Amino acid sequence: MKAIKDQRTGLFNHGYFEELLEKEFQQAKQENTAFSVAILDLDNFKRFNDTFGHLRGDKLLEFVAGLLQKECKPHGYIVARYGGEEFTVLMPKRTELEAFRFINDMRKRLNDSEFEGADIFPHGCVSFSAGVTEFRRGIMDKSQLLDKADQALHYAKAQGKNLVHIYNEQSVIQQMIDIEQDIREIEQQLSIFLSKDVYTFQHSKRVFGYAIDFCEYLQMPDAEKKMFVLGALIHDIGKLEVPKEILRKKSKLSGEEWETVKRHVEWGKDIVLAMEKYRDLAPLVELHHERYDGEGYPQQLRGEDIPKLARMLCIVDSFDAMTTERPYQKTKSFLEAIEELKRCSGTQFDPELAQAFIGMLELKYAFKLEAAVAQGN
Repeated sequence: MKAIKDQRTGLFNHGYFEELLEKEFQQAKQENTAFSVAILDLDNFKRFNDTFGHLRGDKLLEFVAGLLQKECKPHGYIVARYGGEEFTVLMPKRTELEAFRFINDMRKRLNDSEFEGADIFPHGCVSFSAGVTEFRRGIMDKSQLLDKADQALHYAKAQGKNLVHIYNEQSVIQQMIDIEQDIREIEQQLSIFLSKDVYTFQHSKRVFGYAIDFCEYLQMPDAEKKMFVLGALIHDIGKLEVPKEILRKKSKLSGEEWETVKRHVEWGKDIVLAMEKYRDLAPLVELHHERYDGEGYPQQLRGEDIPKLARMLCIVDSFDAMTTERPYQKTKSFLEAIEELKRCSGTQFDPELAQAFIGMLELKYAFKLEAAVAQGN
């Protein structure tokens, strides 16, 4: 019989919690309901272990687990030991604000609970830091949800510990290395394309440029802007795995060759996930060929189930592909490409975002539009 409990604390274990979370995730997607997840980490637990020994440390874990279970059980919340001194709480049908209030109240109760030796902690009491996030459309899987909660947890710790923080894009700004350094690092990765397929390198740089203009036009938050422009720069990294003869082929691709090219989004996702600090870019790399009508790839996602930044990248990527010379496709003028964006709004492209991108082009690229008119295109 499969074990579902953690022997030390009596709480559900990591594996069983993941199973319950997956069920909740699928149900919420089908029924369009809310739920929230929190990750809790005991503050300065190593200090307690080093001072009093592991046996006393185990007693502290049991003490905290008992309090969490006592607080969560009446509400039907699921609490588990996630590993080491980390705990997770699954709160069905609760928004992130409701979850924040509950976890924060629980934090205060732990602060007020006496435990021998707690005076060695910086706050003078047993405490935890926690990150909270809510399931929303556009979150692809439970791992992405947990990652957001984990980022919020790290932010809470960076702010001085004994805090609960709700995930939002702005909260991760301080964790992101200066964007110019990130750009240089990614460009070093892309430079391989210069010897393999210069078109892909130049295309990535142009999409990056459009992305900067687009997010500035939309006045996006700084952290979201950084994620979008870095995702735009690295979005075709998976083409490193596509054979050179296919990338450089001047005639139309065969069906088998096209299927190989399509796999670049999955290969790209794997590459980005292996680059630890850029793993948040994985959805943009994997999903920028999804279509608003659900006819894209690789997952055939539809509408707002596609993350917003991936929907934006689909528009920018397609526009550059239409307006740039390629071996197997006629080049469109700016005006022709804009008409194509309009024609495919609501099918290939998010109509609101496509209209916004057109507005940006008309504002920032008027000189190219005027040139197209002058040439009769």
